[in-house]
Amino acid sequence: MSGASGDLYAPEPVPAPVVEPGEFAFAAARLDHGHVYGMCEGLAAAGGTLTWVYDPDPAKVDAMRARFPDVRVARSEDELLDDDEVRLVASAAVTSERCALGLRVMDAGKDYFTDKAPLTTLEQLAAAREATARTGRKYAVYYSERIHVEAAVLAGQLIDRGAIGRVLQVMGLGPHRLGTGRPDWFFDKERYGGILCDIGSHNFEQMLHYAGAKDAEVSHAAVANYHHPEHPGLDDFGEAGIVMDNGATGYCRVDWFTPDGLSTWGDGRTFVLGTDGYLELRKYANIATGDGGGHVFLVDGSGEHHLRADGEVGFPYFGALLLDCLERTENAMTQEHAFKAAELSVRAQLAARVLTP
Repeated sequence: MSGASGDLYAPEPVPAPVVEPGEFAFAAARLDHGHVYGMCEGLAAAGGTLTWVYDPDPAKVDAMRARFPDVRVARSEDELLDDDEVRLVASAAVTSERCALGLRVMDAGKDYFTDKAPLTTLEQLAAAREATARTGRKYAVYYSERIHVEAAVLAGQLIDRGAIGRVLQVMGLGPHRLGTGRPDWFFDKERYGGILCDIGSHNFEQMLHYAGAKDAEVSHAAVANYHHPEHPGLDDFGEAGIVMDNGATGYCRVDWFTPDGLSTWGDGRTFVLGTDGYLELRKYANIATGDGGGHVFLVDGSGEHHLRADGEVGFPYFGALLLDCLERTENAMTQEHAFKAAELSVRAQLAARVLTP
C-alpha cells in the first residue's frame, strides 16, 4: 500500500474457518464448468468437508479427486441427494440445466450453491423463487468476480466504511479469452444463455452490491457476434446499462476479445464513482508492470492511494455461507439479491439490440 494511512484503508482480518472438520458436509454434482473447483475450494477453506462428487464424465470426477483425494464418488445424483449428512450441493452444470438441478437439490432438503449464471430464463427464475419460498432452502450463486477476488472484497469493505462517499455509478469491464477446447454447449445460446446472461451476471451483481441497491431497470443493452461467424450462436460482445432504485447507474462491457499477449485470461476492471472519491480495481493484471493482479486504486480528498489486496483480504463469503446454511441467516448474500442480479442479466439479454454486421 502506498500513499494511504490509518485504518480506513486497511482490510479486515483474513477470515478463519468457521466450522470444525466434518461439521459441514457438502457434495459436488455436475462439473461442466471449471468454476466448480474454486467453489469447492472456497467452501473447504471455510471449514466445509467435500464428501461426495458426481458427474457422468469420469475425467471430470478424476479432476475433482486430484484436489480432494478423500471424496467419495457417487454412482448417481440420487446417491448423494439421499445422504442426510450432506447439507449443501455445489454445482457448475450446463447453464440452462442449473435451475432444474437446483430444484431437485432443494426438494431433497438441501441448500444449493450454483455457478453463475444461475439460470437462463425468466420462467426458471419464477420456478427458483417459488422453490426457495416453499422449501426454505437456499439457492446461492457463485458470483466469483466479486466474492472470490480479493480486490473486489476490499473494495466492498472500503465502500461500506464511506471511503468514497455515496456511490453514484459502477462500471465493470469483463473481457475474457476464448481460447480453444471449449465444449459445444458453450456456443449454443439456448444452453449458455447469451453473453449478458452469462458473463454479464457478474457485473450486474457488483453494480447492485457496490451501490447498495435492491432493484434496477435495464436502460440499454446490446450484443453482437463481431468476429466468430463459425460459431453463430456465440455473442462475442455485449454491453448494458442500468438505472438503480437509489438513483445510481451502472454499465458493463463484456467480450471474448482478450489478445494472446495479455498475461492472464482477461483484464477485468471495475470503476466505482462516489461523491467523495473513486475506486479502480485491476483485478487480474496491472498491464506491462509484471506485478500481477489484486490492485485497488483509490482517490479521495486526502490523495492518491494504491492498495494491494492479494493475500491480505481473503474470502469471507464462504464462511458466511456455511453459517447461513447452519443458522438460516442471510449474511453472505440475500436470496433476493442473488435472484435480482440474475433477473437483470436475463432481462438485459432479452432486451439487447443485436449489432452483428
